[in-house]
Amino acid sequence: MTASVANLRTLRADLPASLVVFLVALPLCVGVAVASGVPAELGLVTGVVGGLLVGFLPGSSLQVSGPAAGMTVLVAEAVDSYGLAGLGTIVLVSGLIQIALGLFRLGRWFRAISVAVVQGMLAGIGLLLIAGQLYVLAGSATPHSGPGKFTGLPGLAADLVTSTTAQLALSVGLATLVIMVQWDALRVRVRQLRMVPGALVAVVVAAALTALLDLPVDKIKVAGLIAAMEPSFGHWRQLTELGVLATIVTFTLVASAESLFSAAAVDRLHKGPPTDFDKELVAQGTGNTVCGLLGALPLTAVIVRSSANVQAGAQTKASRVLHGLWLLLFVAAVPGLIGLIPLPALAAVLIHAGVKLLPLRAVPALWRTERGEVVILVVTALAIGTTDMFTGVLVGLGLAIVKAAWETSHVRVTVDDAGTGPIEVRITGNATFLRLPTILTALNELPTDRTVRLDLRGLRHADRACRTALEEWVETHNEGTTTPVQILTTD
Repeated sequence: MTASVANLRTLRADLPASLVVFLVALPLCVGVAVASGVPAELGLVTGVVGGLLVGFLPGSSLQVSGPAAGMTVLVAEAVDSYGLAGLGTIVLVSGLIQIALGLFRLGRWFRAISVAVVQGMLAGIGLLLIAGQLYVLAGSATPHSGPGKFTGLPGLAADLVTSTTAQLALSVGLATLVIMVQWDALRVRVRQLRMVPGALVAVVVAAALTALLDLPVDKIKVAGLIAAMEPSFGHWRQLTELGVLATIVTFTLVASAESLFSAAAVDRLHKGPPTDFDKELVAQGTGNTVCGLLGALPLTAVIVRSSANVQAGAQTKASRVLHGLWLLLFVAAVPGLIGLIPLPALAAVLIHAGVKLLPLRAVPALWRTERGEVVILVVTALAIGTTDMFTGVLVGLGLAIVKAAWETSHVRVTVDDAGTGPIEVRITGNATFLRLPTILTALNELPTDRTVRLDLRGLRHADRACRTALEEWVETHNEGTTTPVQILTTD
């Protein structure tokens, strides 16, 4: 009886939470699909898999999976290069790799990836997403290349001045953006409105006004769920192409990192058990394997939907499973409603999502404490914007390794000489052979007729080369003076 009451209480919390997540996920699933260059229905298929399949699997109990804005640029590039069939193979193999990583208990190692690289990766994706959707916002064709999205902006601005159609599309998009932002601000003040997300309200209003006023604005093309899907067991011959293999590695890295960092963030939002990263990686991989078989978009855990789930009061994984059920019922019952949504309205939703990928609040605080991390973040984002995702991530990881090597070998030698009395010499940091010339130069310049007090208490590490060199310097210095070196250590 007690168990039944507890289950009823959790259901009362999970049911409304699932509706909130469904309303948040619906426009994002459609928008991510359209921005990725695939039929809108495929985004909903991925959302259904993320809810009904991944939602049942062990891992994080409250985070929600589905198509993510952070994967949009990657998916668009893959579809452009290898087509929908190639995308299915890439997602399928990426999912199998994720499962293997989880089974071999390698999920925890994703915590070793520099946070600055992940933030830079998401910032680069956000910038590309915003730049690309500006063209859709103005009813223009989006350039395929990353740099082209930025270099074409002056031409887009010129078209806006002369084209009435572009101005009309921009008006619809800007109106959507204003409604979305204002509604979200209103939800904070009015408790009764918190279940209805601003993105959904803005898209519905934009669709209604476009239909009522019969505005000549492009809308989403609906092909039907069965026609949009291309189920297959993978086109394995494509795995001989180096570009496909590089894309698979990038998909796996980005999807896994985004999911596990999202899990870490969601763990801080609730008081339940922490996420098992290995089980979560298996769950995400299983979802991506099925999405690949269905020819749908890749999925990741999404912090926007996950935080909405927690804030709506979800207690168990039932809320995320039910959200997948609502998506499935929507696709089955009223798929034609998608065709009423104007493309500029969806572009506004994605621009809003792209802005959230930018670490606007984190950078100023990080600059005050870890400027090296900011450099890695910015360079990674710029590298992604000017080259491609794979190259940009490699650049970021390379910089993180260089920074770690520098910090590992960084040592500081401070000499305080008051003119009389002992000369105070402090060596702090990590003394490796890379910094040995710096240490010996400072020590060899010390006078031999004065007492030297060598303070090694701030020395965190000294490799064999440095220890040997310090011992030899002390021995040599003591031979030429009647005042031996005084060594201060923590021992």
